[in-house]
Amino acid sequence: MTETSEHGAQVRFPPPLVVLLSIFLGVGLRYAIAPLALPSHRAFGRWAGVAILLFGLGVILSARTLFKRTGQDPKPWKPSPELLLEGPYRFTRNPMYVGVTLIQFGLGLALSNLWISLLAPFSLLAIHFIAVVPEERYLTEKFGDSYKAFLLRVRRYL
Repeated sequence: MTETSEHGAQVRFPPPLVVLLSIFLGVGLRYAIAPLALPSHRAFGRWAGVAILLFGLGVILSARTLFKRTGQDPKPWKPSPELLLEGPYRFTRNPMYVGVTLIQFGLGLALSNLWISLLAPFSLLAIHFIAVVPEERYLTEKFGDSYKAFLLRVRRYL
């Protein structure tokens, strides 16, 4: 199989859309069921939420910069010409998914809508099955022992 005809992981739904839909669901639940907000220290919650959101954005930008520098496309359905083992990939095998989860969690705190924050783990769970499992299968097939060694060295999420 040539590089031009190679396909990436069998990811059929863009993972960021999972998070976006979950955020909209959190907003809907706030109005359909009841507001779920921080009971006190609202200003602290907002600042903490902004800090978590910015940290998540930084993790994503760091990973995307590494993709760009190595000439790779971050879309999971595109082929991966090489393993990325530096930058945020030294700490997590899925920095972009960790990043979007932190953004969702932080946004919920910043907006004082805990529905959004409480749905963040469910977003990551959906992303796990939609994207992470197919990506790991693809990378194991493509890179074999190199990727298996990476699996043993670096945690999936945190």
